[in-house]
Amino acid sequence: MLSSAELFDQILENLKVSNYQEIANRRDEITKSLNGEYREGDPGSTAHRLMVGSYGRHTAIDGVSDLDLLYTLPSKLRNKYRSPEGPYRALKRTKDAIVRRYPTTDVSVSQLVVAVKFQNFTFEVQPVFQEKDGDFAYPDTKKKLWLRTKPRKEIEAIKDFNAESSGSLRALCRLTRSWKNKHDVHIGGLLIDTLAFNFLKHNEQYQNGKYYDQMFADFLDWLSNEPCKSYYLAPGSNQQVRVKQAFQRKASAAHELAMKAFESEESVSYAQRWRELLGKPVPLSDAQKSRNRDYVDTEQFIEDYYPQNIRYTLDIDCSVKSQEESTWLSDLLRRRLRLPHDRKLIFKVTFCDVPEPFELKWKVLNQGDQARERDMIRGSILDDNGSQSLEESSDFYGDHFVECYAIKDGALVARAHISVPIE
Repeated sequence: MLSSAELFDQILENLKVSNYQEIANRRDEITKSLNGEYREGDPGSTAHRLMVGSYGRHTAIDGVSDLDLLYTLPSKLRNKYRSPEGPYRALKRTKDAIVRRYPTTDVSVSQLVVAVKFQNFTFEVQPVFQEKDGDFAYPDTKKKLWLRTKPRKEIEAIKDFNAESSGSLRALCRLTRSWKNKHDVHIGGLLIDTLAFNFLKHNEQYQNGKYYDQMFADFLDWLSNEPCKSYYLAPGSNQQVRVKQAFQRKASAAHELAMKAFESEESVSYAQRWRELLGKPVPLSDAQKSRNRDYVDTEQFIEDYYPQNIRYTLDIDCSVKSQEESTWLSDLLRRRLRLPHDRKLIFKVTFCDVPEPFELKWKVLNQGDQARERDMIRGSILDDNGSQSLEESSDFYGDHFVECYAIKDGALVARAHISVPIE
């Protein structure tokens, strides 16, 4: 069985972006097309661009689907695009140049960027003017202005403190993204990096590149006790980073899962406990794999089929019915009660803010000795039948779970998870 240090080294290895070469190739081709448009004497160059966002800060994880690319316009064009129509005209010209390079690709102008939708990821390209202090002016077609952003300062702050903390900062950022994706935590990438930065600044004991398991568990506990705020200040730039949705409750539940993992450290279920918290990047131990040979492991992982871009909220609950009564599973879970045997279960979407159109999919995973003995692990990903609901029954004891996924534009944009503990 892997030690905790070995396990987390492997998790972090699995979280590394695996298609970086494909991303780099697309980035360079987009840049060349823009240099050809805006700098006629330098059409084959890949200069005048900067990757920003989580990829630029090197805190992205495998499966990243949103890539942010700044392209620096020649300063001589500033007056040309200074009018109220200037922001749109700059974005439209940028789009047209990219379309000439990728004529069959979906390329569109939004309020702030040009979105270039490839099969596995989307580039959001933003034409900008560089200021004397290194900041950038970017176009806003709604406000009809050029506004200021400071991504280079954020990149430098993350880079410097990551070196100072022996790599702990980026490790914590990536672990947090894995938890976010697994448990549908509606929290943006820059906010994740900001929170991790703030935590480590005040917890010097974790600035040594070690004890990632305890660091992450304590970070979750710290998150659960954070006061509710509307924004945080990003490292380096001090720009406001908005909190879109409270994260404290989900952080508290995640901390409980981490504590259960620590309790099982000497058992074969240790890696499985961390997988419940962090998802597929957690490798199963040799003992767990050996145990799996006694049954057909049919579990599928949504990450294998779609890039992840968790941007929306999806909530599910379950109506638990018997001949005498009906109750909600969420009520039972709040009272820490387990489901009785032989109940009709109807899982339903209770909230979803994903814009139409989108696809909905479900996954039911049975866990525990009885599920393995009966070879009923399941775990296949199923299409929704159009009712945004799924009917099941509480057949045998164990800690099972159901997940629901929303797929839009070829990416996983929201997911929901509910535990199903059957007595």
